[in-house]
Amino acid sequence: MKYVHEFRDGALAANLAAAIRAEARPDRRYHLMEFCGGHTHAISRYGITDLLPPSVRMIHGPGCPVCVLPIGRVDLAIRLALDRGAVLCTYGDCLRVPASDGLSLLKAKARGGDVRMVYSPADALRIARDEPAREVVFFAIGFETTTPPTAIVLREAAALALPNFSVLCNHVLTPAAITHILESPEVREYGTLSLDGFIGPAHVSTIIGSAPYEFFAAEYRKPVVIAGFEPLDVMQAILMLLRQLNQGRAEVENEFSRAVTREGNLKAQALVSEVFELRREFEWRGLGSVPYSALQIRPAYAAWDAERRYGLVTAQVADNKACECGAILRGVKHPRDCKAFGTVCTPENPIGSCMVSSEGACAAYYSYGRFREIPLSAA
Repeated sequence: MKYVHEFRDGALAANLAAAIRAEARPDRRYHLMEFCGGHTHAISRYGITDLLPPSVRMIHGPGCPVCVLPIGRVDLAIRLALDRGAVLCTYGDCLRVPASDGLSLLKAKARGGDVRMVYSPADALRIARDEPAREVVFFAIGFETTTPPTAIVLREAAALALPNFSVLCNHVLTPAAITHILESPEVREYGTLSLDGFIGPAHVSTIIGSAPYEFFAAEYRKPVVIAGFEPLDVMQAILMLLRQLNQGRAEVENEFSRAVTREGNLKAQALVSEVFELRREFEWRGLGSVPYSALQIRPAYAAWDAERRYGLVTAQVADNKACECGAILRGVKHPRDCKAFGTVCTPENPIGSCMVSSEGACAAYYSYGRFREIPLSAA
């Protein structure tokens, strides 16, 4: 098996769609959140919503690390490049995230900042070794999936006693975000929504396993099905959630058993625990300040912590008033509810983070879904 084509089979998709229609009760409504942006793009790209009965509604969640990055953290990276003369290295999606004063990291580069796109933290570490006269900062983002590689380079920098390398850490945690969505009053300014169950993230779960989601099933009575990113993975997860809800169950089930175990990757977890510790709080775009939802570098590696090295303090910066990213990340609004969507806000000229990332809900809907609601007579 190649584990790709087998999960895009049209005949199997038709069978799954029929099973979902048969399972969905017409006298009730099902509100299911796909937490991860990878699932959002699979749903949009393969037209999965079109195969679901009207009683099943998919809700986009905040599982896009670029999308949830607050403006204040991007501002820190821009100031390091423009004011401190640092070589600022980060992933490609981060370069176009809108920040204060109409800037982004890409625009900071146009103004003379040394901003470089890298494919991994190891690339940033190599730049620091190759250019010992320059201060090199890796702007680290991501959920649990991308945290172990950052931990590796911090440990290697310490082993090399590399004096010109540091990390600006923005790694965030999935379970804390789910808890915040379920119970926090701070996000109700965007509205409230009914949630019956979750499609759990795939790549994150290969690291943390399925066990952390058991809390949501037990305490909140919300079923969770961990699913892969292929269309048949997502459809099977929807079917499994409907069956749990119809049977009155709230359990954690693992559709993505070919890659996810209950305990996860213990070696990666130990590495992350060695290098990082919990922050007391961290700001998420759309969710506000979420307690114990992010990681910071432990004191043992303080010499390579950019926040300590440069005395950085994050300022809270409000989003563009025309942008609905906060409500979209919260799941209470759809991209089409934003007046800026597809007009002043496009992937080429984003005013909100959800239009930037390849995992953003607005980018997914812009790429795959914005023409579907146009009547054929108007097309």
